[in-house]
Amino acid sequence: MMLRSFLHLGRLGGLRASQTIKNSISLQVTHRNNQYLLYSTSKSQNVYLVYEENDYENKVDNVNKFTNRTYTCGELRSENIGENVNLCGWLEYQRMNKFIVLRDSYGETQLILKNDDDKSQKLLSEIPLESIIQIQGTVLSRPKDMFNKKQVTGEVEVRVENLKVLNKARDTLPFNIREFQKAKESLRMQYRYLDLRFPQMQRNLRVRSEMLMKMREFLVNNHFVDVETPTLFKATPGGAQEFVVPTKFPGQFYSLVQSPQQFKQMLMAGALDRYFQIARCYRDEGSRPDRQPEFTQLDIELSFTDLEGVLKMIEELLCYSWPTFHSPLPNKFSRMCFKDAMENYGTDQPDVRFEYKLQNCTDIIKLNESIVNKTKDFGAYYLQFPKEYANLSKSVKDSMSQLAKKYPNVKLIQNKISNPKDWSSKVTKLLSDKVANRFIEECKLKEDSILFMAYGDKKEVLGLLGKVRLEYVNFLENLGVTIRKKGYHFLWVVDFPLFEIDDDGNLGSPHHPFTSPHPDDVHLLETNPLKVRALSYDLVLNGNEVGGGSIRIHDPLLQETLLKMLKIDKTSLQHILDMLASGCPPHGGIALGLDRLLSFVLSTTSIRDVIAFPKTFEGRDPVSGAPSTLSEKDQKLYHIQSLNVDKS
Repeated sequence: MMLRSFLHLGRLGGLRASQTIKNSISLQVTHRNNQYLLYSTSKSQNVYLVYEENDYENKVDNVNKFTNRTYTCGELRSENIGENVNLCGWLEYQRMNKFIVLRDSYGETQLILKNDDDKSQKLLSEIPLESIIQIQGTVLSRPKDMFNKKQVTGEVEVRVENLKVLNKARDTLPFNIREFQKAKESLRMQYRYLDLRFPQMQRNLRVRSEMLMKMREFLVNNHFVDVETPTLFKATPGGAQEFVVPTKFPGQFYSLVQSPQQFKQMLMAGALDRYFQIARCYRDEGSRPDRQPEFTQLDIELSFTDLEGVLKMIEELLCYSWPTFHSPLPNKFSRMCFKDAMENYGTDQPDVRFEYKLQNCTDIIKLNESIVNKTKDFGAYYLQFPKEYANLSKSVKDSMSQLAKKYPNVKLIQNKISNPKDWSSKVTKLLSDKVANRFIEECKLKEDSILFMAYGDKKEVLGLLGKVRLEYVNFLENLGVTIRKKGYHFLWVVDFPLFEIDDDGNLGSPHHPFTSPHPDDVHLLETNPLKVRALSYDLVLNGNEVGGGSIRIHDPLLQETLLKMLKIDKTSLQHILDMLASGCPPHGGIALGLDRLLSFVLSTTSIRDVIAFPKTFEGRDPVSGAPSTLSEKDQKLYHIQSLNVDKS
């Protein structure tokens, strides 16, 4: 069997591992997880083709099926020389009305017009770049000294025998499709249909499609059922701000769902015991690099399970769907309890790719009673970086001081320890001589190291130093210092508190009110609720949350108790209480943030780069200009009125 190509965007169909592979590059076949993986042994080439062992007989080259082309622009190789081909694509470049570079979603091919083809040359001179053309011609070999090693089709060119303009582009477009002169993101977002033509965006969306397909495949193979749940729902107590949808019923509104949480629990009560959905979710929040007002999550729920079952299922799912251009994931992910995450990293999303944990020095600083007496829940911690990472410039100190202003109940000390004894004399007035000397002795300060120490309200201290830890490492790595380990490091954070104190001083739920308490802590619900752990779990990737879930409450009496403790009117969730009382099995689930996960997989700076049509930071659609005003007629139809707010 002859392999046409595996370079860049080549395709393979019907290959057994025992068959001989013939190609211009050296390839090897590796078997992993019931798949045959094809890799190039040449470091300059990438081969990511994967076919299931049991399905190879059904695989066909079908990228040109149902189209008017015979090959893509990334497909032709030296073995195609002499063939008559049809190509379609965008006019990327032309020179002397004779040489053309034709581009499509799969690559580029050089075309050449015949010297006596006056008609085609005239036609070419009249159309601008990015016009759509179709050609029929013969594949020729380029002269060896004119091979283009930057193109996978660089050994051949096509002599055009017939050229047809399918659609002439405007003479001037907002920007050119050129990697070396990309327009600003705001302009590219406004004309997203042009931005999508860049190879990077093509790759991002295709990898997204392939990874989601593998996730679906894993879940279907494990007997999960894909169920679509409603987008229009009712307002949910607590949680994020929701989008409101007016109706023709006066004074009545829908809300767009923040997640399918309630519906998937009802599916469990309905005996559909394994559910999943690629779900669209909505939250009326300002966009950030990792947030969008509408986003996509892989939503999963299953009955008769426990925490261990859900975690194992997600580990297997990610291992199965993980792109083959990355190293395989470990079969089991690391775990950390919430308390340890906060104590050692100052965050419930710890970046474990580097050391330098927070160190507790509360007992030492407490020796200065004048400091402690001012704070109810006092805490003191420090971070120390060795001399090879010592670079406490003025800009760094200023940046950390600005960061500390967000934590008004914390005092931050930041110094380079040239000599521990000299440092002691500097902070004696602040800490007292006794405390400073004790700190040097017990914390083993090292010469020429960098010290960040904070004391005050414990929660704020941990939060501040957690951010200082990340900011300082970011600063060092921007200077070219490598600190973080390479690769993808997944971490489960478990044993979250079931309750927290909200801004009004009341009990609040860090996740949602349907999360089950840890069975070992149920007895504390009435006496010490803040000590109750939740059967919840977050999945953290390289210091960022990419998923979260919990085991749910299936006992209606326990659910009613928690709603009462959270001061949530049970009538707003009576349908959930009725559902649980109908005979609902134990169940649990999780949601993976697909946009954020794919942003890490593809190493993009923003989730906007893995979404076809994202919103701006303000939550607007840059292509259409939405949201837009509503006519008075439509406002009357939906019984709403726009209030003119005086902005002066």
